[in-house]
Amino acid sequence: MSIKRNTTYNLLGSILPLAVSLFTTPIYLSLIGEARYGVLAIVWLLLGYFGLFDLGLGRATAQRIAALRDSTDGERAKTFWTALILNMGLGVGGGVLIWPVASYFFAHIFKIDEALRPEVQAAVPWLILAVPMATLSGVLSGALQGRERFFELNVVSVFGTILFQILPLAAAMLLGADLGVLLPAALCTRLLTLLILFWRCWQHVFRDYTPTFAKAQAGQLLRFGGWVTLSSFVSPMMVILDRFIIGAMSSAKDVTIYTVPFQLSERSVLISSALNSALFPRFAAVGFEEEQRLANNGLRVLVTVMTPLVAAGILLMEPFLGWWISPAFAQESARVGQVILLGFWFNSLAGIPYAQLQARGRPDLVAKCHLMEVLPYFGLLYLGLSNVGLVGAAMAFSLRVFIDFALLAGLAGILKQSFHLLLVPVLLLEAAFWITTQASFGQPDWLALVSVYLLVTTLLGWRETTSFMKTFIFTRFKPCTH
Repeated sequence: MSIKRNTTYNLLGSILPLAVSLFTTPIYLSLIGEARYGVLAIVWLLLGYFGLFDLGLGRATAQRIAALRDSTDGERAKTFWTALILNMGLGVGGGVLIWPVASYFFAHIFKIDEALRPEVQAAVPWLILAVPMATLSGVLSGALQGRERFFELNVVSVFGTILFQILPLAAAMLLGADLGVLLPAALCTRLLTLLILFWRCWQHVFRDYTPTFAKAQAGQLLRFGGWVTLSSFVSPMMVILDRFIIGAMSSAKDVTIYTVPFQLSERSVLISSALNSALFPRFAAVGFEEEQRLANNGLRVLVTVMTPLVAAGILLMEPFLGWWISPAFAQESARVGQVILLGFWFNSLAGIPYAQLQARGRPDLVAKCHLMEVLPYFGLLYLGLSNVGLVGAAMAFSLRVFIDFALLAGLAGILKQSFHLLLVPVLLLEAAFWITTQASFGQPDWLALVSVYLLVTTLLGWRETTSFMKTFIFTRFKPCTH
């Protein structure tokens, strides 16, 4: 099974639903109105975050099944059923917990037209069913990841996500713009997706094996998943709370100036996420030497692909924001976005050692690194905002992500080769920053500097390609044979 092909599947599986949402969003707004769409957007957000109730068992299932590649079908089936039964219990418990919280929030806190409030409250009980659906989906997806069935997984994911956008829209057209119609329609798509995933797992993971619950494996899965959950909570928390700190120390306007380029730059990690998802089960299945080779190759691929993309983003950040939002907004936010984009470059590379450590069965090391970063990061954020403003906040984020990469790479054993590999790309990105300080977009001096820059970047990229990319293309990350 090719890592290159699996990465392509993962990337397409991330991009296609985005394109569909760009098409359906204005239709939703015109059909159901901004108020209902706002409620629906929060519900969709909750549906995404309900996956946290699986306590990392989806990732644990992927790691364990991948590690059992050479074991018997019965062992893999036992792991699958144990994880599924655990997640069913966690999902039901999560649904019971979320019901009163959601009911109180939409009844007393959420600001909405009083005429819509009964409609919202009538739709809330459906969220109870959504939680076990989300947790079970994590285990089913993890099992297919562990078996490296990325094509099937992404076909089902894209189908489910597109249906999730379209079916509620069709229900609104046929039955009316009522949340009591929209939410059940959305959950029906989730149920259908869940059934398809279960069918594919029956084909590839547990066929002809009856449900079995193994206490020993349950303990292993919960320990692994607990650390994954901690990491999944702490890392996004740092990203979310920085907006609150900016709002408290500066203004709501500055939150927007920081958030817009941040969310734009965040899209750059799609490539890294696609590659890391493909590498993760392979890391778990091979020995240490092969793992190191795969990690080194993965880093080289990301550097080769991401460096010119990030450099282009740095060079074009201000003119793009000026076209997309306004020239005045671009003038205030462009430098912030350029610094944040550099941080996401490091973040994309950090995904390699992140996947390595979790695949080895050491998610605790990843979680401990993230916990160590929390207080220093908020200290840096305070100092950056106090002394440099929003650019200082962006610098704090990028420095924190660089440190995260260095810590994870050191623990994974690839720090030395990583720094050697990154020396020239870092200089190239610094040169892109320098160009933005020397000339204005579109002016003759800007065009001259960018032309020379592109020539140098192309020559250096070609030199790297001749030494490595042939191996990547023709061998396609072939694992060691045993």
